[in-house]
Amino acid sequence: MPQSDNASSLNLTGLWHGLYSYPFGKKPVSFVATLSDSDGWFNGTTEEVGTAGDAIGQRLIASLQGRRSGRSVTMLKIYHGPYVFYDSVHYAGDLNEDGTEISGTWHIAGSWSGTFLMIRSRTTASAETEESVEQT
Repeated sequence: MPQSDNASSLNLTGLWHGLYSYPFGKKPVSFVATLSDSDGWFNGTTEEVGTAGDAIGQRLIASLQGRRSGRSVTMLKIYHGPYVFYDSVHYAGDLNEDGTEISGTWHIAGSWSGTFLMIRSRTTASAETEESVEQT
C-alpha cells in the first residue's frame, strides 16, 4: 500500500515565488509561477524579466506542464515569444515535507543547467482559516 501523505500539502495549486541559478557565476533570476494541480498533473504559467540577448529587460511569460509523483516533481517550461535564448527548459526536483518548497535542477538540452528553488506563497484564505482556528 502506498505511503499516505497529506493530500493538501502535496497539491501544487497556488502562487509560487522562485529563483533559478545559472552556472559560471551569472546572477540568479527570480520568477513567479501560478500552478493548478489535478491529481498530480499540473499546468500553469511563469513570469520573469529577461536577462539575455534580445530579451534583456523584457517581461517574459512561459507555460508550465508537469507531473508530481509523491514528492518528486518534473515539469517543462515553454517560453512564449520569439526571444533568441528562451525556448524550453526541463525541471526536476522534490517537494519538501510540508509542501511549501520545491528544489532541484533545470536543464536546457545540449546547453545550460543549474539549480532552482520555488517557495509557495501563503494565501489570504489559508491565513484567515489559521487565524480563526487559533481563536477557538
